[in-house]
Amino acid sequence: MAKQIAHAERAHALLSASASNRWLACPPSARLEEQFEDKGSTYAAEGTLAHEIAELRLRKYFVEPMAKSTFTRRLNKMKKNELFQQEMLKHTESYLDYLKELTLGMEVSPYVAVEKKVDFSTYVPEGFGTADCIIIGGNTLYVNDFKYGKGVPVSAEDNPQMKLYALGAYAAYSFLYPISKVHLSIVQPRLDNVSEYELPLEDLLKWGEEIKPVAQKAFKGDGEYVPGEHCKFCKAKATCRARMEQYSTLDDFKQMKPPLISNEEVGQALEKAKHLESWVRALKEYALKESLKGNEIAGWKAVEGRGSRNYVDQDKAFQHLKAHGIKEALLYERVPLTVPKLEKELGKKEYRELLEEPGLVQKSPGKPTLAPATDKRQAITNEVSATEDFS
Repeated sequence: MAKQIAHAERAHALLSASASNRWLACPPSARLEEQFEDKGSTYAAEGTLAHEIAELRLRKYFVEPMAKSTFTRRLNKMKKNELFQQEMLKHTESYLDYLKELTLGMEVSPYVAVEKKVDFSTYVPEGFGTADCIIIGGNTLYVNDFKYGKGVPVSAEDNPQMKLYALGAYAAYSFLYPISKVHLSIVQPRLDNVSEYELPLEDLLKWGEEIKPVAQKAFKGDGEYVPGEHCKFCKAKATCRARMEQYSTLDDFKQMKPPLISNEEVGQALEKAKHLESWVRALKEYALKESLKGNEIAGWKAVEGRGSRNYVDQDKAFQHLKAHGIKEALLYERVPLTVPKLEKELGKKEYRELLEEPGLVQKSPGKPTLAPATDKRQAITNEVSATEDFS
């Protein structure tokens, strides 16, 4: 297949696509976050390494030629990274397999770009980002995103990050290809999650025009601070006043009568309090860091937590115990692997063949749990059944 590849260095914009769900919901947060240092995290560094391995795999498949020795040499260099995990090879292979399926079904050899820098500044001031993989086949623009995280599944449906990448990709290729349809996909192999969403080009362009005024506000630092689900990864989440004030409104419930609140009021209280736990956690992390710096937090201080005990040399310790008459059986536990751990060890294919297909594994329904009304799972309406499950 004759395919072209484009590569761009990773870069960061004030109004980045990856943070778009935040600045679209809370425009001034983008400028507010500039006050905080971006320290990164081990998880982010792991994700970057996994992306680099994925990029190498895609280049080997979509670019011709790449000698096997070249691929092996580059991969071995990445394996020397202290954050490398063997499972990265399996998960990046799954990502490549998904893209292979997309392209192999196309009638004409598609255009493919890997780690492509796209410019969506027509809609967002100084807006640009790097799309993991762009494919154009026929009249369809495919924008694909590889996510190595395993926190929560991410949906491609109306995903603002993906739509911004698509706007940038359309701007780059519309004069070359008759694009009329956009296909967005997010691949999260560690969660076995592939999310796809398709929309007409005119809907994408209409959305781009709709967000223009919001993006202008965000770039200037104007607008109202709006706390919500999007606060999770905000650098200001611990000390943001708007976020604090949303919880102080819980005092309003003190005035409610009669003594027992109604189901409607229960829902209102849960809505206001649902992010309280994560906010308090962030607040404690911030207060601890400040205390360790020597800055006073009124009423609080940093102290040494409970320590732990570890062997200086486990083999030597066990040999010493056995020499003094302690039986070896006392020193070890034999614990069977859980089904999820065994699936990880065997691999999905062998797991299905050896355990699922012979009927040696059964899947039990999860216990009832409370979720927002917007959750896509079906509501449990059988009161007797729900009560028995909960018990």
